[in-house]
Amino acid sequence: MRLPVMPPVAPMLAKSVKDIPDTGHVEPKWDGFRTIVFRDGDEVELGSRNEKPMTRYFPELVEQIKEHTPPRCVLDGEIVIVQGDRLDWDSLTNRIHPAASRVKLLAEQTPASFVAFDVLALGDDDLMGTPLRERHARLTDALAHAGGSIHLTPATGDPAEAQRWFAQFEGAGLDGVVAKPLDGTYQPDKRTMFKVKHERTADCVVAGFRWHKSGPVVGSLLLGLWNDEGRLQHVGVAASFPMARRATLVDELAPLRTDVEDHPWASWADRSAHEANRLPGAVSRWNATKDLSFVPLRPELVVEVAYDHMEGDRFRHTAQFRRWRPDRDPATCTYAQLDEPVRFDLADILGRRP
Repeated sequence: MRLPVMPPVAPMLAKSVKDIPDTGHVEPKWDGFRTIVFRDGDEVELGSRNEKPMTRYFPELVEQIKEHTPPRCVLDGEIVIVQGDRLDWDSLTNRIHPAASRVKLLAEQTPASFVAFDVLALGDDDLMGTPLRERHARLTDALAHAGGSIHLTPATGDPAEAQRWFAQFEGAGLDGVVAKPLDGTYQPDKRTMFKVKHERTADCVVAGFRWHKSGPVVGSLLLGLWNDEGRLQHVGVAASFPMARRATLVDELAPLRTDVEDHPWASWADRSAHEANRLPGAVSRWNATKDLSFVPLRPELVVEVAYDHMEGDRFRHTAQFRRWRPDRDPATCTYAQLDEPVRFDLADILGRRP
C-alpha cells in the first residue's frame, strides 16, 4: 500500500457543546465504529479510533469498498449496522469476535455499512491541509455514484434544518449532530469539531455498586428500572464522581448492602441470565478477564441521572449523576417515565444527497 496518507491515522475529534454552532456545515452524529478507510487498489485497511486495524472483522465491507469507492483514497467515516429503520449497536459490537468462522457468519447475517463524512486523500493528493469546504466537495464528487453499503452522510449549512435533524434523526438511532468549521483543516486527534448530543433525565433505582479499580472506593453505581413484568432491569451505570466522593459513598451505601441471594439480581452468576436480561455481572466481550462482579444493595435508593439515549432497554452510554431523590418511591422507577423518540426511517437519511 502506497498512499499520500498512510495508516495509522488518529481521527479528528469533537468537543461537546450545548447548542448547535453556526459553522456552515452540520452533519448527523452517527453512532457506530469510527473508522478511517485506506484503499490502494485491492488493498484495503480499516483503521479504528485507537489506530488498530479492524479489517478482519468486516470482510463484507472490504468488498463493498473495493466496488464503490475511488481506487486510491483515504476516507473518514463510521461503520454502522442497519436493522429495519434504525441503527443497531448490539449487532455492531457483536462483530468484534476472535473466531474467523463467527466473523464470517455474522458478516452474512448482519452486514455492515460505511457512512463517509470526510476525505483525507484522493489519488496522489494529500487533502489533510485543505479546508473542509474543499474536502467535502471532493468527497461528494468521489462518492456521487456510490452504492451498496457505502454511503455519503448528508450535510447542511442551514441552522434551522440542523435543528430539525437534531430532533428527528434520533428516532433512527442517531445520537445528535456534529458541526464542523468550513475553513478547518483535518487535524488528527484534535477536538476541532463540535458535537451536540441529546440529554434527558431519569429516576433510577440504585441496586448495587462496583469497586473502583484503584482500591476500596465506589467505582460505579448500578442502575435499574422496573419493567412491565415486575423485574428490576439493569439499565446502566453512573460513574463520574470525584475520588473523595467515591470514598464517602462507601459509608453512605453500607446500610443498604445485602446478600446476593436476597437481591432481584440473585441469578447474576448464571451466564444465560446475563444473555437474556443483561445483568450487571456479565463478562465484557471487549475484555473477558475484566472483573464485573458487584456489591448488591437493597433496591431502596433512588438517583436522578442524565442520559443521552437508550439502546434497547438500557442506556447507550454511562449515565451522569444529577441528584439523590429521597422523595421518590423506588417502585415508581419504571420505563414509563422515559421519553420515546419519534420514529424516523434510517433509509430516508442514508438516501439523502447534498
